[in-house]
Amino acid sequence: MLTLFSTSGGRTCDGMSRRDFMRVGTLGAAGLTLPTLLKARAETTAAGKASRNTAIVWVWLGGGPTHVETFDPKMDAPSEFRSTVGAVDTSIPGVQLGGVFPKMAAVADKMAFVRSFAHTNSGHGGGTHFVMTGYDNRNSDNGGLPTRPSFGSIVARFRGANHPRTGIPTYVRMSGIGADGASWLGKAYEPFEPSGQGRRNMTLGITPDRLNDRRTLLDAFDKVNREADSNGVMEGMDAFESQAFSLLMGSAKDAFDLGSENAKTRDLYGKGLGEQMLTARRLCEAGAGFVTIQYGGWDMHGNIANSMKQRAPQLDQAVAAFVRDLDERGLSDQVMLVITGEFGRTPRVNRNAGRDHWAPLSTLALAGGGLRMGQVVGESSSKAEYPKSNKIGPQDLMATVFHVLGMDIGLHYYNQAGRPTPMIEGGKPIAELV
Repeated sequence: MLTLFSTSGGRTCDGMSRRDFMRVGTLGAAGLTLPTLLKARAETTAAGKASRNTAIVWVWLGGGPTHVETFDPKMDAPSEFRSTVGAVDTSIPGVQLGGVFPKMAAVADKMAFVRSFAHTNSGHGGGTHFVMTGYDNRNSDNGGLPTRPSFGSIVARFRGANHPRTGIPTYVRMSGIGADGASWLGKAYEPFEPSGQGRRNMTLGITPDRLNDRRTLLDAFDKVNREADSNGVMEGMDAFESQAFSLLMGSAKDAFDLGSENAKTRDLYGKGLGEQMLTARRLCEAGAGFVTIQYGGWDMHGNIANSMKQRAPQLDQAVAAFVRDLDERGLSDQVMLVITGEFGRTPRVNRNAGRDHWAPLSTLALAGGGLRMGQVVGESSSKAEYPKSNKIGPQDLMATVFHVLGMDIGLHYYNQAGRPTPMIEGGKPIAELV
């Protein structure tokens, strides 16, 4: 069995930490069955629902990023409401971003900023579930399990677990977010996580001629025991067997290796988040459909100005590099970037010079995907408290993602009770973008 572990550092104010654990199927005595892996994709094609050759890169600002200091600085508002880090003019006439995003401001004409994104759950767990799945779940803040599949898992179910030619996983999780799994869709559509043991298993140090020997390959994995549990791991075994085999035997693992990128490109992206976003671009080029990246540390209840100055530069550099890189490579129509978090922050600065949880208005920025860029969508109230016009919710974001990926807005799958369940109920693609 391939077992992938990942520990994502950092805690939010409610003590949440993110330790992700995923098990990937085994190499059975009867050998690997690639047709099993591709079953979902084949069914999709047979049903005439083949999706577009597009992908989503989802950057999650864990903790709840302030909408004021990021994309809606409100410099005309009273001092206790306006951006504590000032503002910077962008390449879109008359539009400003928070003052700590000069590089992103320079590529704003290739981005869209939604200033009316909102929902109704101000808890870390609940807000995350709402944005990651399109559905609220009040039990999430009390340890409840996700009740709906995440966007990425839906994409994996629709397209199949892997790209049929490259073997690259359809849904790749660079680091855990929360509510980012398959729920009742089944274990076969959980995200693949290329870190820790999973990354080591992709580079076992066995020469290609030895990999071609089935017995040698099985012996290499013999030390990791096969197991199944009541959570449905067995249901995903065949798909994950083939996924592991495709990654080991094919060239898919090369997409995770930044060693072949030229130094200039790597410098453009920078370290940390930049390296993850560069990897995400490579994965999309290799056939991944949905890649998530967690960049936490945005739960800023105190001294938000200093916190932003420490946290924002890495995001600013990485996003600007990603947007420029997509444009220069002619990938802007094929890859859509989403930047969001679980909620926004209170419009009024608190007595600790920070901002608290605030779901009535949230951060949302987009780039690429063949959408209409270089604009602001929606308007917030004068003090950045709530949407003044064109309220956009999680289901509308979900519908926009479906549009970019060529997926039917009316897509249904059977839930654990055997009932056909719509993935989207009422959401519509953001009209200004499509």
